[in-house]
Amino acid sequence: MTDAAWTVGEVVAAGSFPIDRETLVRYAGASGDFNPIHYRDDVAQSVGLPGVLAHGMLTMGVAVQPVVERFGAAAVKQYGVRFTKPVPVPPAGGVVLDVTAKVGAVDEAAGTLRVDLTVAVDGAVVLGRAQVVVGIG
Repeated sequence: MTDAAWTVGEVVAAGSFPIDRETLVRYAGASGDFNPIHYRDDVAQSVGLPGVLAHGMLTMGVAVQPVVERFGAAAVKQYGVRFTKPVPVPPAGGVVLDVTAKVGAVDEAAGTLRVDLTVAVDGAVVLGRAQVVVGIG
């Protein structure tokens, strides 16, 4: 698809991704981030959190997945987010991270798209200014 075929506001990818306590354990092992707020409710609550939280970098990594699936990992040139709301993960059942990726800007000269992500749990946006620059040319 050429640059001219892209329209600002066009949905280019979407997905829903479950995150449960097992996911947090696996991520902690892979990342080496064993902060107890990610696996112990008592510790999380003792510092004023509602309970165990998903790792921010896990949330960020999962959120870009629909873009990677659509364009390929090699197409991702830049990616950034603002962590605006924590993602509590209950002991049973977990949560679902819903991601919608829309074209935010087209740079024909550079051969890139800026893809803006809306990332939510139960309708509440959890990442702000989530943007991915992908090469298309």
